[in-house]
Amino acid sequence: MIYRFEDFELDPARFELRKAGALVPTEPQVLSLLLLLASNPDRLVSKDEIIEKIWDSRFISEAAVAARLKSARKALGDDGKAQRLLRTVHGRGFRFVGDVQFVDPARPSPAVRDAGEAAGPASAADAGRPSIAILPFRGEGGAGAFGYMADALADELIADLARLPWLLVIARGSSFRFRGPAVDHRQAGLALGVRYLLTGGISVSGGGIVCSVELVDAANGGVIWAEQHEDALDRIHELQHAIASRTLAALEVRIPLSEAQRVRARRPEELGAWEAFHAGLDHTFRFNRTDNRLAAEMFERALALEPDFARACAGLSFTHFQDAFLGYAPDRAAATDLARGFAEKALQRDRLDPFCHFNMGRSLWLCGDLAESLEWLDQATAISPNYAQGIYSRAWAETLAGDAESGDADASLALRLSPLDPLRYAMIATRALGRIIRGDYAEAAILGERAARSPGAHKHIAVIAALATALDGQAAQASHWVGAARRNDPDLAARHFLQSFPFAPSAARETIERTLTDLGL
Repeated sequence: MIYRFEDFELDPARFELRKAGALVPTEPQVLSLLLLLASNPDRLVSKDEIIEKIWDSRFISEAAVAARLKSARKALGDDGKAQRLLRTVHGRGFRFVGDVQFVDPARPSPAVRDAGEAAGPASAADAGRPSIAILPFRGEGGAGAFGYMADALADELIADLARLPWLLVIARGSSFRFRGPAVDHRQAGLALGVRYLLTGGISVSGGGIVCSVELVDAANGGVIWAEQHEDALDRIHELQHAIASRTLAALEVRIPLSEAQRVRARRPEELGAWEAFHAGLDHTFRFNRTDNRLAAEMFERALALEPDFARACAGLSFTHFQDAFLGYAPDRAAATDLARGFAEKALQRDRLDPFCHFNMGRSLWLCGDLAESLEWLDQATAISPNYAQGIYSRAWAETLAGDAESGDADASLALRLSPLDPLRYAMIATRALGRIIRGDYAEAAILGERAARSPGAHKHIAVIAALATALDGQAAQASHWVGAARRNDPDLAARHFLQSFPFAPSAARETIERTLTDLGL
């Protein structure tokens, strides 16, 4: 899409402003502001939204916003007195009041350069955090009276995703311009300036309703993730909630993985702050000493480029947590202090990011302060109720505190929300610990071994499998899992496991300590 008004053209694909076909030199932030306003002529755009989408929610003075607006007016031959195109609504925000036409760039136009000419710089969205547009879902054959759910579901996803500070979400007024069964995903991505599109369809079959959801790479139109949901017609509202919950949880995993894949072939010094962050996140979830060090280097680069980058601070907290939790650091106390210190810095920079609360809660595990850990993890899930890793971490803390029933419910919910999560093995292991605490050793053994065989499982997961199989009377299997843990860390001892898993005093803890001794740990 090209936005055309008077004799001007705003071209998101080439990221430029033209007047009568001639390029108008414009600063990137000014051009981003013009694109934001011109693409939303049907509504007022608040100052908060401008700061969120142009400055990634960093602290920006009103004078800085006013300066960019003044420059935007100057580029259009407008001013604060005439307000011919850009109108200020005092105390609320701004509106684009020109008559905008949305033009297909494939159509010939004397003001558009030949397709063979080199493209200009990438759009502003490409340089920052991941960006997504939720297109209206298709009411497919047979949807009939239930077609309303197509827009309702997209609306709900826009509202929920907009609460995630790491993801830039395009407003409904822009994304809903791309409606219908034959939307060209690459063209929509270019017009909206996003890297990802979420779309899907709804149909009725027999006595049930079927909804498909797809996450699409806007650059090539390829499907990154897809899922189909079905339920009875009289459960349509429950289905709508389940689809929104599962989709949000899936995007928490799938988009960071996709972002990491985008940058794997590039040298670290070429990466921007968000790219370095996602590269670090990719290494973080591998849970080994080498990748943890590489993750810390990536988070440090992101923080050097953007000193107020809250998620980079939270990422460093995560790496120091691993140093203490898995014994990578020679000084566990120092690593624990660093994990908590970086979590506090992350929260100082952004108190609305669940990832920051998540890391604060995890850092408090290391101190054995399960009550305060639960408070921070509760805040993470209050901010983002479908945050599977936050729900799992709360399950872990609940289980260690002795509330195995709540822990099992939360761990099961995390697995339903994010069945392919990089921490899946830990979610299953938490359920195994809960079964140990409740005395259900046969089920604990099944879950413990399933966790230990899962990709990414570390030495402590093998110890949980050893505990569970030993308590179930499977001596040979218990010995096998002790051997697996020792191959990972020859110096592993019971005290290391209990430092990382600070069970509350109880009969179950005594049983665990005794069993660890019997296993020779």
